[in-house]
Amino acid sequence: MTGIATLLSAPMQLGDLIPRGSRVIVFERIYWVFLLLGTLVGIVVISYTLWKAYKYRDRDGRGEDGVERPELGEIPQGSGGGRKLALSFSLSAIIVISLVLWTYGTLLYVETAPAETTDSIEIEVTGFQFFWEFEYPNGHVESSSSPDGALRVPADRMIELSVTSADVFHNFGVAELRVKSDAIPHQTTETWFVAEETGEYTARCYELCGAGHSFMTADVVVMEPDAYEEWYANTSAPEGS
Repeated sequence: MTGIATLLSAPMQLGDLIPRGSRVIVFERIYWVFLLLGTLVGIVVISYTLWKAYKYRDRDGRGEDGVERPELGEIPQGSGGGRKLALSFSLSAIIVISLVLWTYGTLLYVETAPAETTDSIEIEVTGFQFFWEFEYPNGHVESSSSPDGALRVPADRMIELSVTSADVFHNFGVAELRVKSDAIPHQTTETWFVAEETGEYTARCYELCGAGHSFMTADVVVMEPDAYEEWYANTSAPEGS
């Protein structure tokens, strides 16, 4: 029921049409809209089918209402010239097209959200076989190959990631935060997320990249803003960089 609560209570703008907030809120809303609408359509279709099957069930060729049932292979008559079929197709087209447009607008917000935020933190993510490096604005580098190396970020703040690879194709993703981006050699992809709750998450590589692919993980530590600022103030760029 938490998903339904999110669907009903998550902050929205633009006339309550396009969901706003973290990626978790946006993708949960898309999920529940598709689930609820699909369930509703399924109930209507199945109920209508069962009702028709019951209404026109065989009773020696004639039902209680006196309607003649067509024989096997016979085309039914008196269906209104296809008006019901046209109406059902029209309603289906309206629902599907509206859903496609709404989803497109929602995903467009996901892609453009960083442009609406000035108080964000930009972090460069680089994939190696088989670990991740995270470079902060001050030049400090955290490596997942180190014992306590992790991607550390503050809660409730926009984090912009520039993702690339130093060798082969990788894919950086944190399932709990609904963030995922390709790491392509000599190219940079952009993504973002907002972690609303403090805690530890796990980043994984979602692109088969070699024998150590399964072990290519990194800790993602979401800290209280004050704790993050204190940690960040004590970091610096590596010597000689």
